[in-house]
Amino acid sequence: MTALATGLGLVAGSLGLWAAGGSAAADTAAALPSPDHVVVVMLENHAYSQVIGSSKAPYINRTLAAGGATLTQSYALTHPSQPNYYMLFSGSAQGVTDDSCVDVGALQQPNLASELLAANQTWASYNEGLPAVGATDCSSGNYAQKHNPWFGFGNVPTSSAYGMDEFPTDFTTLPKVSFVIPDLCDDMHDCSVGTGDSWLQSNLDAYAQWARSNNSLLVVTFDEDNRLAGNRIPTLVYGAHVAPGSSTATTYNHYDVLHTLEDLAGVNAHAGNSANASDITGIWN
Repeated sequence: MTALATGLGLVAGSLGLWAAGGSAAADTAAALPSPDHVVVVMLENHAYSQVIGSSKAPYINRTLAAGGATLTQSYALTHPSQPNYYMLFSGSAQGVTDDSCVDVGALQQPNLASELLAANQTWASYNEGLPAVGATDCSSGNYAQKHNPWFGFGNVPTSSAYGMDEFPTDFTTLPKVSFVIPDLCDDMHDCSVGTGDSWLQSNLDAYAQWARSNNSLLVVTFDEDNRLAGNRIPTLVYGAHVAPGSSTATTYNHYDVLHTLEDLAGVNAHAGNSANASDITGIWN
């Protein structure tokens, strides 16, 4: 099979999943909360069944799933990794089809960060291993630009990209929406589920527990599965207004997560295919 045929097959599969997620748009949606802060953590390359219910991920299961909400039919949209990040961030792959480094600032399409900034809201990313604030290196050690779609857009300041060491300890200073991107080991890409689970607990649990009583949310999701499970991935929501131990079996994908983030932030805009997606419902108090 040619690379082109493979790519077309992936796109077709992606559109099918998008349609499935978007089919919930006609449902009557309960009002979303209006959190002060939302932190989104992206992990890597594991299927739902490899993480949810696994003894290798005690923090994710015993804390985040038990005390928060699990999306049991959450799907990535394609393979490989990088297009999924662009889809979640901007509602489109933006022509990205592989994991190659992109031209920094070449895109001007609407995206989550540009919408937040236009609405006078705040945005930042915290990228483990980033060589310096705003650095646009393709890679450095275990850091990889391919997991940071904001660098592809000229309407997102590079100065809003920080290393993980800049993640605030005073959580009141967090932006309205931020993304946390572990490095290639801690995101489970090169290292184990247990490594990623421990990193998540060490670096985000203090925020997660604070969020429950401070009108804030933590969202944990994955870019794609292990290519063996139909691209079904773990996605969890934890914090204020989330019904503890809840779940929803509605089919959602990256466009639905973006749509929900936009509505949680109140930006009154939906980028790309997010416009035809749905809010996540059935998990809120």
